[in-house]
Amino acid sequence: MRSIEQLTEELLALPSMSRALLAEKLVESLEFDTDVTVQTAWTTEAKKRRDEVRNGSIQPIPGEEALMQVRRLLE
Repeated sequence: MRSIEQLTEELLALPSMSRALLAEKLVESLEFDTDVTVQTAWTTEAKKRRDEVRNGSIQPIPGEEALMQVRRLLE
């Protein structure tokens, strides 16, 4: 059996789309006791943001850049 470290290394070597799909599946596999109204609101917001990126009405920024901006705001 592979260790978590070995498995992590292998999975991080996958293409980004494969990692995204895997992340989605892992999150779905977790059991959450979530309010249906809250879950629906988050799903709606996520789809809205996805559509905005796809139709070009907003431009995404790299995660590292977003984190740097948040860190600057918190200083």
